[in-house]
Amino acid sequence: MSKSIGKSGKSEPLIRTIKRAELPKNRALALRLAALFLALIAGAIFILSIGNNPFAVYTTMVKGAFRSKLAFQGTVKIMIPLLITSLGITLAFRMKFWNIGAEGQIIMGAVFASYFAIFHGDMPHWLLITVMIIAGMIGGGLTGLLPAYFKAKYNTNETLFTLMLNYIALNFVVFLREGPWADPTSPGYKKFAIFPAEARLDKVFGIHAGWIIAIIVLIVVFIYTKFTKQCYEVDVVGESQATASYAGMNVKRIILRTMFLSGAICGLVGMIEVSGNAGTMTEGVSRGVGFTAIIVAWLANLKPLSIFVIATLFSIMEKGSSVVESTFGVSEACADVLQGIILFFVIGCEFFIRYKFAVRKKGGKA
Repeated sequence: MSKSIGKSGKSEPLIRTIKRAELPKNRALALRLAALFLALIAGAIFILSIGNNPFAVYTTMVKGAFRSKLAFQGTVKIMIPLLITSLGITLAFRMKFWNIGAEGQIIMGAVFASYFAIFHGDMPHWLLITVMIIAGMIGGGLTGLLPAYFKAKYNTNETLFTLMLNYIALNFVVFLREGPWADPTSPGYKKFAIFPAEARLDKVFGIHAGWIIAIIVLIVVFIYTKFTKQCYEVDVVGESQATASYAGMNVKRIILRTMFLSGAICGLVGMIEVSGNAGTMTEGVSRGVGFTAIIVAWLANLKPLSIFVIATLFSIMEKGSSVVESTFGVSEACADVLQGIILFFVIGCEFFIRYKFAVRKKGGKA
């Protein structure tokens, strides 16, 4: 691509992206609907290419998430960790602290909670559950606090730092499973012990109580981001640390506090997953939720109520895709491709709502 020399002395590309002014709500809505329509058409072409009826597949995908009580419960179980994790990383993202380490924070939250389930399972049920919740949040919070400390102290790159912590947390779980926390009653393959009944979340309407915790977290995060001075400080730091410092804010303390909260909420997910779903600790406890939550939070423009809507749609799509797999006999990869096509158009739409292309004119100006 040809370039010219700008006033700054640096070469300027022929085409570049610039942030556009906020679009009117009706125009943004029209763009999103158009993107969804195009996604459905592109997905239909793909479905036809593998020899299936697009209308039947789409209908099954939507109905599949609600076709039975069991399917609905499955959809809610998918939604619980996705919603809570998205709310957690939202706090960090509003501060422009790119927390890519939700996976590691979920894992460490699960590790801290599992310690009490494995070694102190004789505690009374509600006391043990309460201790596990607190421990999970502390585990996730400390994992989030580590990159925040180095960011505040040495201005390290938080993206790489949090990403690397994911792998450290994952291998730490493997170490525990192979050694000090291995179930002594299990011959052969090393694994963690099954949690006692006292360490399992109770079921409410057939689903573990994690959905109640998710609603509480949603309300708390909504109030925190909407009405508190602390979140106002987070937004100011996200816009400009220099401005925040000039206004008398303690930027380092705000970074540490916010990342601890962000990690703590993600760590809570780890506790819910081991106590509510698996009933034991596993290295696959996070299931990639930490990365999917980034997309959810970003698409929702970091707004808690929008996160609830987007997380619901994602959960319906994931559950529906699994039903499509079993109903039409397509492979898991085909279902993933269909999800990817829809996400491609939806995410692409969000890009064009926020940015536009600018073509360099004569003289180097766009």
